[in-house]
Amino acid sequence: MTEVSGDKPLTGKVILVTRAVEQAGSFSQLLEAAGARVLLVPTIAIEPPDTWGPLDTALQDDFAWVVFTSVNGVAMLRHRVEATGHGRDLLRHARLAAIGPATAAALSEWGLTAEVVPGEYVAEGLVDRLRPLVAAGQRILLPRAAETRDVLVRELSALGARVTEVAAYRTRFAAEHGPGLREALAAGRVDVVTFTSSSTVRSFCALFRAGELPRLLAGVTVACIGPITRATAEGRGLATQIMPEEYTVPGLARAIVAYFESARS
Repeated sequence: MTEVSGDKPLTGKVILVTRAVEQAGSFSQLLEAAGARVLLVPTIAIEPPDTWGPLDTALQDDFAWVVFTSVNGVAMLRHRVEATGHGRDLLRHARLAAIGPATAAALSEWGLTAEVVPGEYVAEGLVDRLRPLVAAGQRILLPRAAETRDVLVRELSALGARVTEVAAYRTRFAAEHGPGLREALAAGRVDVVTFTSSSTVRSFCALFRAGELPRLLAGVTVACIGPITRATAEGRGLATQIMPEEYTVPGLARAIVAYFESARS
């Protein structure tokens, strides 16, 4: 592993960022500001759904709530709304909920306000906040990834809500950089591998042959953004050493800094 030098907490550390390339910029900047050298190897790509039909149809209806579970969901819905010649007024009659501050900020950039943002940025936290606000029979729109956890659908339906789940985007496995990543890990040039979603974990693991990762990740620190991502990683044999108290990208960057500052003291 690379030795620490210089006066920044991550100087000399090589940190692997596995986010989709269009999402990686702010995370990389935070790590580089702390002295790290970022190795950007996106293991996923964010793309439009196979068809826009279900989303287009859903947007013609009225919903009591629209619930966003990612920045991607906001960005792709906004893209589709604007591409079809409409504006944010399509959502003007709905109350909005966002799974975390980054998602709420994406709505704010579109001129919309998330009424509900949970303190714990996971689906279960979102359900807890919505539980006293959602009435039986209310219609809820969930624009999100084509492949995702069903916690929100199950729990909101249990409240008596009528949930419409539509694909606003899909997450594609990106294998383009696999060979170079294997070489970097085998040479011991990576100090930390970061995961910001379960899909980044699954796609990362899919790049390697069975039995390869224990050897390639020997001495490498694994950092996960939150408990769901950690559970996915640990289910694939990747023990997590770093997880922030706040399940956000800035929170993960701070946790990585704190981990290495503690190691130096």
